[in-house]
Amino acid sequence: MQDIHSYNFEGKRALIRVDFNVPLNKETMEITDDTRIRAAVPTIKHILENGGSVVIMSHLGRPKTGNEPEFSLKHIVEHTSKLLETEVIFAGDCAGGEAYSITENLEAGAVVLLDNVRYHAEETAGDKSFAEKLSKHGDVYVNDAFGTAHRAHASTTVVAEFFPNDKMFGFLIESEIKSVEKVLESNEKPVTAIVGGAKVSSKITIIERLLDKVDNLIVGGGMAYTFVKANGGKVGSSLVEDDYLDVAKKIMLEAKTKGVNLYIPVDTIVADKFDNDANRETVAIDAIEDGWMGLDVAEKTVAACEEIIANSRVILWNGPMGVFEMENFQKGTAAVAKAIAKSTSNGAFSLIGGGDSVAAINKFNLADQVSHVSTGGGAMLEYLEGKVLPGIAAIQN
Repeated sequence: MQDIHSYNFEGKRALIRVDFNVPLNKETMEITDDTRIRAAVPTIKHILENGGSVVIMSHLGRPKTGNEPEFSLKHIVEHTSKLLETEVIFAGDCAGGEAYSITENLEAGAVVLLDNVRYHAEETAGDKSFAEKLSKHGDVYVNDAFGTAHRAHASTTVVAEFFPNDKMFGFLIESEIKSVEKVLESNEKPVTAIVGGAKVSSKITIIERLLDKVDNLIVGGGMAYTFVKANGGKVGSSLVEDDYLDVAKKIMLEAKTKGVNLYIPVDTIVADKFDNDANRETVAIDAIEDGWMGLDVAEKTVAACEEIIANSRVILWNGPMGVFEMENFQKGTAAVAKAIAKSTSNGAFSLIGGGDSVAAINKFNLADQVSHVSTGGGAMLEYLEGKVLPGIAAIQN
């Protein structure tokens, strides 16, 4: 494994796997959120500034029948050129003769974008011969696609086998790894994790691992009502996983045994239906009447969360506190986001990860006020769980 900071790119073609799977307006095919492209710019510019050329490969969407025009990366060429401040040459394929003719004799400073690797079924199958075809586009392999690092695909994992002495992480993946490890291995205390979202079942492994790493664990979102019911509370029509009541009890017992402050909301904003314009009331979270459902946390819980976050040195946020997509049920999530931003400005380290948390931090325009916003929802969650990510292991081994 090489280090991008010290590697000599002079005269080398760098084959970079990025995650340019960006959302497009289906009518105009214009990019509606370029965050993932911007995240890869530092790595690409570094290579160009150090005498190398760049061949970019990525997927876009999930094409089912091969070359479906709506999934072509040609739609992002112009915008990528603007961000890189240099012309991006588009190759009409990723493993055909035309693509090779473009990439085989690249001059220093040139940038080529291959078309969607998922136009080939061999990509998601992790086919070795297809990975070898991709490898012919470069002299060195750089993986900077954290969002797909948990997939053992040809371009994310298998291709690294053909660069045994010339493979490395880009700045983005390097930053993602360091950010997660800063949370899991922090010497600074207290460490606080805020875990929300709909279901306990999807977060069990993460919660159990975090109990060995954190001082405070705040439970939010729909999953909180499973904990409340496990404690004997009345939750009305709130989202509950009855099959996981015993799991919730086990987690609460483990937290107590390990000296972790497990904070479960104490009050909630309830509604008589799942609708922004529903009738609303604020009640104790363990005293919700039948026919009412909790859709956000209320004032006492917000105040407690703000205090815990303000006193934290390291913060992980994964999952919203309520149905923040609805204006009348977003106050709890907004308050947590603002509290994290404020704590960060006071010197805390904050990591935001998981699709809904990222969506929330962006919705409230606070992404530039936290330490790191992860670009890989599924990958970050699996890394937090302690799973080996194939795309990471392929570089490290």
